[in-house]
Amino acid sequence: MNKRRVGVIGLGMASPPHIQSLLDLSDRVEVVGAFSPTPERRVAFTARYGLPVVETADALFDDPAVSALVVLAPPDSHLDLVKRAAEAGKHVLLEKPLAETPAGAAEVVEVMERAGLTLGVVFQHRFRRAAGELRALLDAGVLGEPLTAAVSVRWWRDDAYYSQPGRGMKARDGGGVLLTQAIHTLDLFVSLLGLPSEVVGFSGTTPLRRIDTEDAVCAALRWPGGLMATVNATTAAYPGFPERIEIAGTKGSAVLSGDRLEAFPVGGEAIRIGADGGTLGGGADPMAFSHAHHRAVLADFLDALDQGRTPRADGREALKVHRLIEMLLAS
Repeated sequence: MNKRRVGVIGLGMASPPHIQSLLDLSDRVEVVGAFSPTPERRVAFTARYGLPVVETADALFDDPAVSALVVLAPPDSHLDLVKRAAEAGKHVLLEKPLAETPAGAAEVVEVMERAGLTLGVVFQHRFRRAAGELRALLDAGVLGEPLTAAVSVRWWRDDAYYSQPGRGMKARDGGGVLLTQAIHTLDLFVSLLGLPSEVVGFSGTTPLRRIDTEDAVCAALRWPGGLMATVNATTAAYPGFPERIEIAGTKGSAVLSGDRLEAFPVGGEAIRIGADGGTLGGGADPMAFSHAHHRAVLADFLDALDQGRTPRADGREALKVHRLIEMLLAS
C-alpha cells in the first residue's frame, strides 16, 4: 500500500496525541511537513519527533504530493485554512470545533462539500470502547426507550491554562466550556440520542478567571418523544472529574464515566466494561490521556479516504453538536 502523504498545521498544546498517532501509523501515512507560525515551536517539534517542518503554510498547500492536511490550529483560523485546503484540493482532518462561530462552522462543511473533498473532525470520544458498547446496547434495545438522561462535564482548568493569550476568549476560541471542553461529551451524547427540540438553560462566567466566555452551564433538554435530560458543564470544579453520560430507559439504565460503562438491564445481569481511567484530561493537565482514541480517529479518516466513504465523525455530524451548543447559549 502506498503511504498517504500529509501535512500538519498547528503545533500547539493539542498536537502531541495527533503526532504520536501519525507516528504509530507510519506504515500508512507520511508527514511531509509540519507548520507553526512560531519558529520556536517548529524547532521544538523537530527535536522531539524528528519530523520535517516547513516555514510557511503555503509550502503544504502548494505541494501536489500532499493529499490531506491535519489542521490543529486555533478555531479562529479554521475557516480560512479549510478554504485554502479546498482550493488546493486537499482533504482535511480538523481538530474541533469546526470554527469559532455557527456561521463559520456551517461554511467549513459547505466549502469542503462543494469541493468534493473529505472532512473529518476529531471527536475521539466516539471511538472509546465503552462508548461503542453503550451505542450497541441502545441500538439493540437492551435499555428500552430512553426516558431521562444526564450529561456532566465537571472539569478543572487552572490559571496557567488560561494564561495563554486568547484562551477562553471569543475572538480566538469562539466559546468557553461548551465549545472548547464539553464539546466532546456533548457530541457523543447527541450521536447517541439525537438533538433535542427544546432547551432551557443558564450560562455564566465564574469569578475564578477573566475570560469573556462561559465556564459554567446548567440546562434542561427535551425531545419530541418525551425524553428529558440535563446538562451540567464547567471548568471550575477542582480538581476535575471524569465526564459522565447517564441514560435511564424503559428496560434499564446505563452510566458512562470516562471510558467505563456500567449498564443495568431490568431482570438481567449487570454489564461492566472498561476501567477507571482517571479524569482523562479533565484536571489541571488537559493532555493527561492516552492517544489511542486519536489514533482511532486518524485510522478511520485514512480508511475513509482509501474506501471513498465519509469518516465516522464528518462535517455534517459535527454540525449537530454545534447546533446543540448554539441552542444552549441562546437559551
